[in-house]
Amino acid sequence: MNALVVATATLVCVAVVPYLAYIILYGWLQPSESPVQKKPREPTVSILLPTYNEERIIEQKLVSLCELDYPAEKIEIVVADSSDDGTATIVRDFFTDRDAPSLTLLEEGERRGVARAINDAMKQVSGEVVFRTDCDSRLAGDAVREAVANLADPDVAAATGRQVEVLGDSEVEEDYRDLIARLQSVESRLDSTFICHGPCFAFERAAFRPIAPDSLADDTEIGVSIRRGGDRVVMDPATRFVESGVSAFGERRTRKDRRAMGLIQLLVRNRDLLGRAGRYGRIILPFNWWFMIVSPWLGVAVTALATAAAVNLLGLIGLALPILAGLFLWLGQRDALGPLQPLHAVADAQISLLIAQVRLVMGDTSGTWTVDRDSREAFE
Repeated sequence: MNALVVATATLVCVAVVPYLAYIILYGWLQPSESPVQKKPREPTVSILLPTYNEERIIEQKLVSLCELDYPAEKIEIVVADSSDDGTATIVRDFFTDRDAPSLTLLEEGERRGVARAINDAMKQVSGEVVFRTDCDSRLAGDAVREAVANLADPDVAAATGRQVEVLGDSEVEEDYRDLIARLQSVESRLDSTFICHGPCFAFERAAFRPIAPDSLADDTEIGVSIRRGGDRVVMDPATRFVESGVSAFGERRTRKDRRAMGLIQLLVRNRDLLGRAGRYGRIILPFNWWFMIVSPWLGVAVTALATAAAVNLLGLIGLALPILAGLFLWLGQRDALGPLQPLHAVADAQISLLIAQVRLVMGDTSGTWTVDRDSREAFE
């Protein structure tokens, strides 16, 4: 048998086996609810909202926070603002003569990144629980109540939610979010989830430790820090939120590639946890290392070897293979793959992770977000 064919088949098996193991584990565990025994409780909650030039959507976000199914007297809204538009003025005016939760408005003189803003804000919050959220997201009315119910478990110090809808009619993003939610549900059953969602993330104030000022994934870094401290971090499907998304390849890159950079940065910085911290270090982190760091390069290698094998066997006709791969990506970003569409979510994620690794190696560690105007338009 042709050596290139053998090498390609071997590499495909190596690349596919971890996915098969995950699918088998998911089928065995069949996770569908919170992995812990939730108990109704009403601790004081500080809702932490970082903002930058959100004057078009901030009032709508504040209205939704005031309408949450939770006692207003037990809620403090902390806005960490670094805007140079009218966001801070709108926030102040909103709380004037209004029967609403208390407000703490922190105004930065300059924009220094979300991580620094959160570190500073955490010095000011007073709630027993901090609920981190974003302007370009929408929480279910009972999101805070459901989140804090998870924290009644003495082993759990943080809980993130599940995105139940993608505004903008993006099947690409819906498939990706569903993939992540399934991964999180398995991880939460085994021990703790790795990824935490900034739009919907609750944690005990006492469990917080300052995060790296240059962090590119502040929410997940908080979760990793909490797990490092000995407490669990879980994803509860009943804690629901909504974000926006688009399918077009170019429009997704800025947000997804930067997010991928943050996750890879965290894995590398916390590599000492591998093999430690129970199943978190023995199963969950190794799988995330494989999926986010190793698998993207395996994909490149499989494509290159398969193309070489096809050309070796079929001549120039073998070049049809990379052309078909490109067609697959092109159709996928247009939500036109039918039952194969979920596979595109995996491929698209791998592209982001590959780009992220290259950017990190090249020294790109910018700590500030580029405002995603497309995502905000869905909430206007």
